[in-house]
Amino acid sequence: MIFSELPSGKSVEGNEIEVFKSDVSGDKYVYLMAGTHGDEVEGVFVLQKLFEWLKEDHSLKDIPLIVLPILNPDGYRMASRVNSQGVDLNRNYPTEDWSGEYTQDKYNPGSGPLSEPENVFLDKLFHKYNPGVILSFHSWKPILNFNGDAQDIADYLSSYNQYPVAGNIGYPTPGSLGTYAPEKYGSPVLTFECPVLKDDLTLQNIWDANEKGLKSLMQSDLLLKKLS
Repeated sequence: MIFSELPSGKSVEGNEIEVFKSDVSGDKYVYLMAGTHGDEVEGVFVLQKLFEWLKEDHSLKDIPLIVLPILNPDGYRMASRVNSQGVDLNRNYPTEDWSGEYTQDKYNPGSGPLSEPENVFLDKLFHKYNPGVILSFHSWKPILNFNGDAQDIADYLSSYNQYPVAGNIGYPTPGSLGTYAPEKYGSPVLTFECPVLKDDLTLQNIWDANEKGLKSLMQSDLLLKKLS
């Protein structure tokens, strides 16, 4: 695929939020994104490897794609879940269930919905390049969490990596992207939770476990069907 770099966004500290668009345009787009939480390097690495392959393979089907490698560059540089203002970007979207209350600092939702420039930038992208489906790479424990009409994608990937599939992550996530995108844009979201690093599990191991499934997904018709 051929990609062009779109104008970047800026984080709280002025770091660039890079974003790339495939040379195929459409009424809706597939979003591939990672680094919402800066300390979740596993998800960032998996998307990095997938993006490298997408750029190298010119035989892929024409898919309108938006790739955002790291939404939270400040947090990534600090190895921090939150951004440099201490806000959890995945609790900062203007959902019906958004709440300013939080029990742990790592879940700080900010002073109000879309208070953070990183999310303002992403929402502007959504307005310009309407999302048809979003794959958001994270890390916690291996799980494929779907919101909206994305269970088929979760099941497909699970057939390769054996990750559990869940329509509910198991705890409240007010102000999350998984709630916001279906609610506001009608776009399903697959939150792809990678396992975290440990002594006997490397970044390369995690990619190796997911390479075949992710490449097969990109070559299938599943994502394109979400755009129709």
